[in-house]
Amino acid sequence: MDIDSLRSFLAIVDTGSFTRAAAQIHRTQSAISMQIKKLEEELGSPLFDRDKRPLTVSLAGQRLVSHARRLVASHDEALDAFIREDNTRPIRIGCPDDYAQSLLPELLEAFRQQLGKVTFDVLCASSVRLRQRLDSGDLDLAIVTRAPDSDEGWLIKHDKGVWVCGDDPTLVERRPLPLALFDKSCKFHTTALDGLGKFGIDVDLVAFTTSASTLVGLVRNQQALSAMASGSIPSDLKVLSGANLPPLPAIDIVIVAATHSHPMITPSMISSISHQFTAAQAKIA
Repeated sequence: MDIDSLRSFLAIVDTGSFTRAAAQIHRTQSAISMQIKKLEEELGSPLFDRDKRPLTVSLAGQRLVSHARRLVASHDEALDAFIREDNTRPIRIGCPDDYAQSLLPELLEAFRQQLGKVTFDVLCASSVRLRQRLDSGDLDLAIVTRAPDSDEGWLIKHDKGVWVCGDDPTLVERRPLPLALFDKSCKFHTTALDGLGKFGIDVDLVAFTTSASTLVGLVRNQQALSAMASGSIPSDLKVLSGANLPPLPAIDIVIVAATHSHPMITPSMISSISHQFTAAQAKIA
């Protein structure tokens, strides 16, 4: 099996899209489709169910994933033994603003425990924009929230959305209900507005933003309620657990690597850190 074809296959699995995979590995969609067709002919089985949306990996494709990762990793390690790469540039990592204080410091510490005194160049943006920057080659890694039916990236944490307020919980009784939310690309934005509409609760949308500090400031100043991930809530804000508000969804937070990532970053390293985080969360639970 051709290594480049296996690399394309893994890029499709990790991104869930032929289009995003093509952007990341700098090939046309038709070229990637030809590679996948050749692999399928070699294996005698389809690797994807193209009739389903989102794109679904077939049973044969699921079997191939672990073999492909080992083969590509072994190939890259062999090349690394002969080719001296530049390991001195900063590792470019993206992170949504609400995870920048709660999750990112611990994650960077885990990487530095394995890599030593490396420098990180951190970009804060929404998950949608971070995926775009990964695809364009501007980032090596990104922390993103993935869709519930996706296998994208390596799992770091299961979390859930909660309603939060400042010192005055009676704000929840005001009508229209004052809200400050993350921007429209956030799962909590549409779920909150749709759910409140179904509950018959009129809304005064004070602001929406990608800035967690803006939301926290508005909530802290009693100007609005908000919907946030439970693991990102500052200690001085209160969770409205008993309020008559619609439920918010559970989320998976994952770390995703660009197809051509920093030379010091390997899939086995990310997998090890993922297991470290998920094991720690399991102990807490």
